[in-house]
Amino acid sequence: MAGAADQAVPNDNATLDASRAFVDEYEALQARILQYNPESDTTLVRAAFDLGALAHATQNRKSGEPYFTHPIAVANLLADLHLDDASIITALLHDVVEDTKYSLGDIENRFGHEIAYLVAGVTKLSEIEERDGVVNTREQAQAENFRKLILAVARDARVLLVKLADRTHNMRTISGLTQEKQDRIATETMEVYAPLAGRMGMQEMREELEDLAIRVLAPGARMSVLRRFVSLKRKHGDMVIPDVERDLETLLADMGVVARVDGRQKRPYSIWRKLQEDKVGFESLSDIVAFRIIVASQDECYRALGAVHREWQAVPGRFKDYISNPKGNGYRSLHTTVIGPSGWRVEVQIRTINMHEASEQGVAAHWSYRDGQRAENPYSVGPTLWLKDVLQRLEEGAPPREFLEHVKLELYHDQVFCFSPKGDVKRLPRGATALDFAYAVHTNLGNTCVGARIDGHQAPFWKELRNGQNIEILRSEGQTPSAEWEDMVITGRAKSAIRRALRDIEKTERARFGRQLLDRAFTRAGYEMSDDDLGRALVMLDLATIDDLYVAVGASEIDSAAVLEAADPNRDASEEIAKREEPSVFLRGAQRSPVHHFCPHCTPIPFERIIGIVDREQGGVMVHRIDCNVLAEIEDDAGEWLDMFWGDGADAVARYRTRIAVILANEPGALGSMCTGIGALGANIDNLRIVDRKPSYYSVIVDIEVRDFRHLHRILKALTNQQRVDSVDRISGVDPQPDTGHSNE
Repeated sequence: MAGAADQAVPNDNATLDASRAFVDEYEALQARILQYNPESDTTLVRAAFDLGALAHATQNRKSGEPYFTHPIAVANLLADLHLDDASIITALLHDVVEDTKYSLGDIENRFGHEIAYLVAGVTKLSEIEERDGVVNTREQAQAENFRKLILAVARDARVLLVKLADRTHNMRTISGLTQEKQDRIATETMEVYAPLAGRMGMQEMREELEDLAIRVLAPGARMSVLRRFVSLKRKHGDMVIPDVERDLETLLADMGVVARVDGRQKRPYSIWRKLQEDKVGFESLSDIVAFRIIVASQDECYRALGAVHREWQAVPGRFKDYISNPKGNGYRSLHTTVIGPSGWRVEVQIRTINMHEASEQGVAAHWSYRDGQRAENPYSVGPTLWLKDVLQRLEEGAPPREFLEHVKLELYHDQVFCFSPKGDVKRLPRGATALDFAYAVHTNLGNTCVGARIDGHQAPFWKELRNGQNIEILRSEGQTPSAEWEDMVITGRAKSAIRRALRDIEKTERARFGRQLLDRAFTRAGYEMSDDDLGRALVMLDLATIDDLYVAVGASEIDSAAVLEAADPNRDASEEIAKREEPSVFLRGAQRSPVHHFCPHCTPIPFERIIGIVDREQGGVMVHRIDCNVLAEIEDDAGEWLDMFWGDGADAVARYRTRIAVILANEPGALGSMCTGIGALGANIDNLRIVDRKPSYYSVIVDIEVRDFRHLHRILKALTNQQRVDSVDRISGVDPQPDTGHSNE
């Protein structure tokens, strides 16, 4: 590829020869452009056409066709959307920088900065490249390319329009590739580009991309849908769509409403997805055929709706008013389903001409031309709102693969609309929970969420939300996210925030633990830990800050003896530590040593302060919580005490039994809500006993299995915040149970 200092200058004769092969194609493209934009700069478009023909003159596609047929097809797709000259020129040149000797500098010199920027935006990075000495995988390259695309789209949405047109034509002609490549490209199309077209409001392009992808990924499912179509037509005849079109036109004309009625059969993928989601038979679907009624004004939309409902019976629960409550991508229309002729359930969509153009073209309507002028469509919306959230993920420094995962999650779901206590509307993917809502409002609100009030009723924060609900988030400053939360949310924003919070919590815990280890090591070696000592260690160990040192020690990446030696190379740290070692005992995870027993009265769990008492009767050491009542009985026997603490090798699978006492309202569902809350936080209920029952409340004792003290603390906080729980406390003792290897009995 030529650099800016060594620009490729096309030879006039070569350009002429290359262009002659595509004379008809250029004339057809020019005629299409002039039809909607008579003011087009045909000279500049022709120059781009000629350069593209020359640059790709010796290249062929996998199908054997001349390569330049692809850029021409992409340009025609954009011309169908009535886009401006810059978009058309970008389509003609979009592969020139990536696949030929011409550089971005060549493009800018000949066509200007605007077109050079657009071409750069759609030019992907190398599929597999080396960065900082590390070879990226195909998945990493895909994520990095998508990140680059989104940054370019944020500045100019036309980059995305060219990219979607490029992908559409590639999918139309995918058969020339190997099956492996077809599967990879079709999967990416289904997961990213089709939903992206939908989010941009380009519904027609989305449906085509989905249908093209399912041809590759599930050809059998697609053929099954098509065969059922044929079977239905044999049963009911081919006249259903034209009959309903004619009936609707007559009905509306009688009311004085001039309308255009278009009937269509839904695409196979749309029907196949409905069959999967609704789990119903093909004949039960109401979305097999759909009719669009296009009228002149918004008032006539509602008049037409009334006429349809008077003529045919409406199906309950199937009416949606997207005019008064538009979708996030700006889509506006009235939707209803009625029982039409011959008992067929048919979907009817009613919208104005401008609404229809915006629904079909989406963001492309922003850039479309009519009669040589930029068309003004009051219903077209740009991708600004959606991109604002996506760009926030980038600004927060999300890794490319995590960023791509976030975008996929945001793109792939239908939406629900919920309201904050102030009346603000939040759009969330279908299946989102109250915790997703909290993170949609503010990250800190999500991190401190302990529950929610949904339409005035107390609910756990993992409760799935429905359209139109009012959501109030309950919070506590002492609350922090846990790993289980990631399974309770579906939005990329929430998942990203939870992962970031968990990383921060883990870093803080490691730093705290590392400081304790170092302080203990310095003390045993007979020294007082100082910032000067640690500063010298930083230099020797090539670390930036003391916090970094604490984290590295806490994560067992650096041994405390190595820090002592780095702080003063002249002293043998390991010898000093060995000479001054105290008879302390380390308890590690759930592996119960034969010489250790857990006190059945106080039931210690990891991360609590613990003390060991030598037990001469049973042998070994009895481990107690520092506040255990038993310790008062042997307070004077100091020689029998051992300083003990939990090690850093805790077994994440191990569970420790402890007991809590709960007083809750004597109301239906109160006990079930408590048990559900305990289970949702990853704890198991060993035993439950009602110890007192009154007309207004009852008391229960619950034995639960937890991982550690932090896990127990989260459970206590969550239960405390349940509306029907009056109090919850940890108490001493659990009932004896057989030893299963996961207990502290």
